[in-house]
Amino acid sequence: MLDSLVERYTGFMGAAEKYEEADIVLAGIPMDFTVSFRPGTRMGPQQIRSVSYGLEEYSIYLDKDLSEKRYYDLGDINLPFGNVEHSLEIIEQVTRLLLKDKKFPIMIGGEHLVTYPIVKAVIDRYPELVVVHFDAHADLRTDYAGESNSHATVMRKVAELIGPKNLYQFGIRSGTRDEFIYARENTNIFVERVIEPLREVVNQFGARPVYVTLDIDVVDPAYAPGTGTPEAGGCSSREIIQAIHELGASNVIGFDLVEVSPVTDHSERTALLAAKIIREAILSFG
Repeated sequence: MLDSLVERYTGFMGAAEKYEEADIVLAGIPMDFTVSFRPGTRMGPQQIRSVSYGLEEYSIYLDKDLSEKRYYDLGDINLPFGNVEHSLEIIEQVTRLLLKDKKFPIMIGGEHLVTYPIVKAVIDRYPELVVVHFDAHADLRTDYAGESNSHATVMRKVAELIGPKNLYQFGIRSGTRDEFIYARENTNIFVERVIEPLREVVNQFGARPVYVTLDIDVVDPAYAPGTGTPEAGGCSSREIIQAIHELGASNVIGFDLVEVSPVTDHSERTALLAAKIIREAILSFG
């Protein structure tokens, strides 16, 4: 079933040859149909895979090696170009199949809207779900240019799905006044800050299942310029890697990294950072 929904490419470094042998499965989601500024994130999954081979499989932070983990790269999900609703249905279907097979999903975007169908699938299996959201943008609009399905509305849709008090937002530094009013009254929002508030709240999660979504633009564009809507004033590369490690003690049950856009970063440092974050996520969460 899964084979008919994906297209295989060169996988992430060190990935296993057989799906059945893996505990962790990576899947690319090459979708950027609703981006509001610069397109190009559909090419993110492939570039992240490509540059991953420039990294070591060993993490000096964790004293762990990817060879100690069993993970498989499924390839990119086949999506009908331009058809947003059907694409979201397919993403949800793939996620449900991964969960049915008891795989830990690591999804690589693509635009941030792809998180919504993933969470739709995850919450059915984990009804007490907490979502941790790293981003420059609140993404809490009810619509963008009249469209409710947008990378600018994704976390509002997630909040309505899981209950806004179960949404924790870190690094946010951009949005409309209405978004920030909604966030301060409903979600757990930490404007600009990442590490300090994360350390304060992570113990509150206890054994509850946690889904982590990371928009690469949470990182300052000085470190990660390859994204569709860069926003100055973000955290450093080191801080976002530390954030992954802080969550390692939580019951993380899934992870996505989105909004890497190769066309705006010929140095490839954004994709290299993304690949390193994924390495640390495999070693921290899987």
